[in-house]
Amino acid sequence: MKGSQLGELEEIILLTVGALYDDAYGVAVMQDVEKRTGRKITISTVHSVLKRLEEKGYCESRYDGATNERGGRRKHLFRVTTAGENVLHTSREIRNGLWNAIPDMAFNKK
Repeated sequence: MKGSQLGELEEIILLTVGALYDDAYGVAVMQDVEKRTGRKITISTVHSVLKRLEEKGYCESRYDGATNERGGRRKHLFRVTTAGENVLHTSREIRNGLWNAIPDMAFNKK
């Protein structure tokens, strides 16, 4: 089972790629993660995690056409693969199972 689960940042970034769908590129992912979580991450961290997720087969990438707004640079866009969707569903099931296993009294101060 080792290696088949996502780390916390991998999960957040893969979910963000899914949420951004066809506009998921490094800067957009970085900004969306900060907006949704309040967590600041560097662009190099985002690129490192995206590369790792792609190597694991959880996302795929392609280059979009160059634009004037970007000084002629192309966007490196990412999309969640079927394997990525599956690992996200598994992660959610594990978390939900753990939450459901906590007895109500565990969080009550008595």
